[in-house]
Parts: sequence; structure tokens; C-alpha cells
Amino acid sequence: MGLVARQIDGLPRPQGGVYKEADFLTVHHGEHDMAGAGKKPEAAGQVADAVRGNWVDRHAPAWSRPYLRLSRADRPIGTWLLLLPCWWGLLLGIGETGQVGWQDAWIALGVAIGAWLMRGAGCTWNDITDRDIDAAVARTRSRPIPSGQVSVKQALGWLAGQSLVAFLILLTFHPNAILLGFISLAPVAIYPFAKRFTWWPQVFLGLAFNWGALLAYTAHTGALGWPAVALYLAGIGWTLFYDTIYAHQDKEDDALIGVKSTARLFGDATAPWLRGFLIATVLLMTLAIVLAFTPDRSVLALTVALGGAWFMGWHMAWQLRVLDTEDPDTCLRLFRSNRDAGLIPVLFLAAAAVL
Repeated sequence: MGLVARQIDGLPRPQGGVYKEADFLTVHHGEHDMAGAGKKPEAAGQVADAVRGNWVDRHAPAWSRPYLRLSRADRPIGTWLLLLPCWWGLLLGIGETGQVGWQDAWIALGVAIGAWLMRGAGCTWNDITDRDIDAAVARTRSRPIPSGQVSVKQALGWLAGQSLVAFLILLTFHPNAILLGFISLAPVAIYPFAKRFTWWPQVFLGLAFNWGALLAYTAHTGALGWPAVALYLAGIGWTLFYDTIYAHQDKEDDALIGVKSTARLFGDATAPWLRGFLIATVLLMTLAIVLAFTPDRSVLALTVALGGAWFMGWHMAWQLRVLDTEDPDTCLRLFRSNRDAGLIPVLFLAAAAVL
């Protein structure tokens, strides 16, 4: 009589696959090394799954490297995906009011610094909560906490330091934007645990990662408006698109350890779902622009701004056309290409703002 190993959700365990971690916030765990389970790894410096030759390992002062590795400072894609909706919101607000000043330059810079800091704080928190699991996994045991490069107490101090600087930046914005900053802590706190109780953790990622669209818009206009809400929803659709692509790299290992994701939920029906997210993203961003630019802005400004939504849609359509969900390298490449996809509306909205 033979026995078939089963995972906790009742489906057969996959028999292979290489697990890769997301570049923004670590939400999954890697392949299990049963021989090394329970052993504390030695401090080994460079993280095993980091890009070789990254700037942190090559140029950062030695004392700072463990902390920068905690923040994933060697992997900028996550910061971009957190920052771009902020710039969308700011530029949409400028497009709506037709006014731009030095304060807007500070908002643009402040949200950029804040995105770097808060993405780093989120990754640090994730490594603190997952330290025991990371120590038992071959791919992650070289990370700063399980490898002994930093203690949990030191990591908590680094988390607090990043959060404090981000908070000080937030205090320079409009009071309503500050309030939104506090409210954003709710989706940020829930997100790391979403994969344990829902098949839609990408929704919670979208709620957290696109909050900057609301905050930056409000920092400029002084009040939250419907254009920002529509833009926020467009960003969530975009996040569902790119993170479902990313999650297909991890579906076998996610099944092994019982982690839920839209990639596992959709399976072979992924393409129609992604097409739906694409359409929702473009239509909602179009709605946001129309609400912001009419009736006070010129037809030319409106047309240019709409070009950002539609050309972003073409980029997403290209991703969908070349996607192979069974090829992890393609999934990773397309996931990272969303920096360029998200920059398209930034360029068009910036051009429209000066027309």
C-alpha cells in the first residue's frame, strides 16, 4: 500500500519546483531543506537569493549591509511599485487643480523617500516574523536575522528608525494626508497574514501598495476626492495583474506549505483573469482622469492624460501576450517590467499638467 503526501488544503503535494521570493515584500517561503531544519545558520554575509554584484554588497559600508539587506535595498522593484501610485495621485491632483508649486516638488520627493523607507520597514517586519521559518530553509537561512548578522532587537530598532523618519516626512504634508497615512497602517498590518486566510492576498497587497495614490492626491488638493478613489482602484487592478504573474513562480512551493494565492486559485484560467484586471485598470484610470480633468482642463490636456492610461494598457497587453506561467524566468521578467508600465502614466500625466 502506498501513501500520497498531501498538503494542508487537501490537494496533492507538488513534487518539485524552485521557489523564488517576491522582490517587494517577502510573502512566501522557500524550498525546504529537511537536513538543515532546526539548525541556526552561521553569519555568511551576502544573502543567498540576492542579485550577485548588487550595490549593497559592493559599495555599502560593512556595518550597514545587514540592515540594508533587511530592507531589500538591493532590489529596487518593490520601492518603484510602492512609489509610482504616489506620483500618479500627485499628478492627478495637479491636473485637477491646474496648480503646481514648490510644495508639490517636496511631495514628489517626500513620497519617494517615504516609499523607500516604508518598503524597507515592511520587509524588516516580515523577516522578524518569519525568522524561525527562514532559519530552516536553505534559500533564506543566510538572511541577516537567521544567519546571526543582526539580532531581533537590532532589527526592531532598524524597523523603528525607518518608520520614524517616514513619519516625520508625513508630518510635513496636509493634515488630511497625515490622517490617511495613519489609516494606511491597517492594510499594511493585515497584508503579511492574508495568504494564510484567503485565496486573494493580492487584493490586500493592492490595498497597501496603492494607498499612496490617495495620500499624495490629498497632500496636493487638501481633500480626498472621487478621482483619487478611482485611481486607487485602478492601482489595485494593476497589482492583481502583476502579482498574479509573479505568484506563478511560487505556485508549487505555495501548495507545498499551504500558502494561498491568485495564481493557485486561477490555475490554467489565469489569462482571462489577467485580461479582466487589465481592462479594469485601464477603465478605472480613464475614469479617474476624466473626473479630474473635466470640465475645467483643455481637451488637449485631457487627451494627453488619457494616453497614459491607454499606453499602460498596451504594455500590460504585451505582458499578457508573452506570458508563460510555467516559465519562472519569464514571470519574473514581466513582473519587473511593471516599473516601466507604471512610469507611463507618470510621464503622460506630467505632460498634461503643464498643458
